[in-house]
Amino acid sequence: MRADDPELMVYETALLANGEVVVGIDEVGRGALAGPLVVGAVALSELRVPPGGLNDSKLLTSKQRDALVGPLEDWATEFALGWASAEEIDSWGIRVSLAVAATRAIDQMAVRPTHALIDGSFNLLRAPLDVPMGSASPPPFTYAELRSTIIVKGDQRSATIAAASVLAKVQRDRYMREIAIGYEDFGWAQNKGYGAAGHMEAIRRLGPCLHHRRSWKLPVSSDI
Repeated sequence: MRADDPELMVYETALLANGEVVVGIDEVGRGALAGPLVVGAVALSELRVPPGGLNDSKLLTSKQRDALVGPLEDWATEFALGWASAEEIDSWGIRVSLAVAATRAIDQMAVRPTHALIDGSFNLLRAPLDVPMGSASPPPFTYAELRSTIIVKGDQRSATIAAASVLAKVQRDRYMREIAIGYEDFGWAQNKGYGAAGHMEAIRRLGPCLHHRRSWKLPVSSDI
């Protein structure tokens, strides 16, 4: 996928031509064992050529992603990030937490999107309210009925989704490097909270800390 590839703007071009305000939505951190998940939202209200080098964040180097932040922020009509903490994920589960984070992202926008392009196989803006008994109720899913198009591998097929993935990953990676201070044994500066071998071994040796998702199946100490 290249930023000058017309296929990258097919969804956006058709929707913008009909007067829609488009928002691309993608998440980062869903599968991590530690740290928050982050949902990026990038809105367009007029047709613009995306910055050169834009691609699925997973296919870019850290340096390439960092270099795209300024151009993407200038390109977007508006952009925002919504976060859900490890504690909230433990309380609500991953599906509800994704919907909460996506709602928080759009809530920050002055412009109100009329159509969402969402990466993956389900709508990140809604979720079944099957939170564990005793958990506090999550905030309402304000945009659950927003018109949307779900796109498998959307971060490789839609410019606004790709932009959302890049902005979300850059900020989450920075956050994981920050909270790694004092928790160096877990290697978050390198593994960003995912299940790398060194991270798993450190959990077995030291046990989980306050940034871990304790409701997940974390490694158990070999001493037990």
